Amino acid sequence: MKNILITGGAGFIGSHVVRLFVKKYPQYRIVNLDLLTYAGNLDNLADVESAPNYHFERCDVCDYERVCELMRRYSIDGIIHLAAESHVDRSIRDPFIFACTNVMGTLSLLQAACQYWNGDWSEKIFYHISTDEVYGALELDKPEGAAPYGSRFFSESNKYEPHSPYSASKAGADHFVRAYHDTYGLPTIITNCSNNYGPYQFPEKLIPLLINNIRNGRPLPVYGRGENVRDWLYVEDHARAIDTVFHRGRVGESYNIGGFNEWKNIDVVKLVIKTTDRLLGNLPGSGEKLIEYVADRAGHDLRYAIDSTKLKTELGWEPSLQFEEGVEKTVRWYLENDVWLNRVTGGEYREYYAKMYGRG
Repeated sequence: MKNILITGGAGFIGSHVVRLFVKKYPQYRIVNLDLLTYAGNLDNLADVESAPNYHFERCDVCDYERVCELMRRYSIDGIIHLAAESHVDRSIRDPFIFACTNVMGTLSLLQAACQYWNGDWSEKIFYHISTDEVYGALELDKPEGAAPYGSRFFSESNKYEPHSPYSASKAGADHFVRAYHDTYGLPTIITNCSNNYGPYQFPEKLIPLLINNIRNGRPLPVYGRGENVRDWLYVEDHARAIDTVFHRGRVGESYNIGGFNEWKNIDVVKLVIKTTDRLLGNLPGSGEKLIEYVADRAGHDLRYAIDSTKLKTELGWEPSLQFEEGVEKTVRWYLENDVWLNRVTGGEYREYYAKMYGRG
């Protein structure tokens, strides 16, 4: 039996990982540690909350003493660390909480694992989930014979060049993870993933924000001219990758997880509009009238593009969905789960939206 602590398990990506592990591995005990801040929602796990191998603990990853107690109580031998503040706009407005949660929270978990396992590294693993944003930005070009938006991609050997408080905090966490492996021998793995989308994503992120605003006839804010390029990955494919790396990844290594799927932001916006209008029965193109170009984000990286060759070659993982198919599934889910969407777009989110865009 494995006893696995999954941090941030009530959040967007975390809930998909928890659900996958609880259902796929009934012989494991899965402990979900989450503070339940604005983006953490136990409704995301309603279908597994009664499973005999699932346990929830409300806890701040920065609470070192409590984390140590949970490690002992559940005899934890594997950690999948997803708990993080992850929204760039929020990091620009309040960088301190990002440094606290993403850096100090990771350090708290590392130290707790190091103390509890105490040099007995057999069958132990500390798996840290990070972001492609730690690598900085890539150029936007179209050389002869190159990929659609550029000739370079982020590989595991790229140096770190974070440009926002969010990416800087994740880079700091990554460095601590590597330091604990090199200094203490803690068995660690890091993955850096591209933009995720899919069900249960909090609607401050681009795709669910668009869907929610279209259904309510609200403006669709687009930074600058929407020329920034991102690599997109369906969240269930990311959960499968995490499963693969947790069980078969090499200790001390890092792996990039990407969708081989680059899109300009404005093209993503138009695809989501087209899909949502069709599923709502709106007149074709009506959603495009809601597009509102807003002042660009400070330090907005132009392009991210992940090279997942190492993960595919070593462990055999690759994405399962084309982007159009994933967007269709995502839009359908949000429109069919309006109770969930209405619940999470009340209260704090409305206040945040008003502050960011000047309207309620």
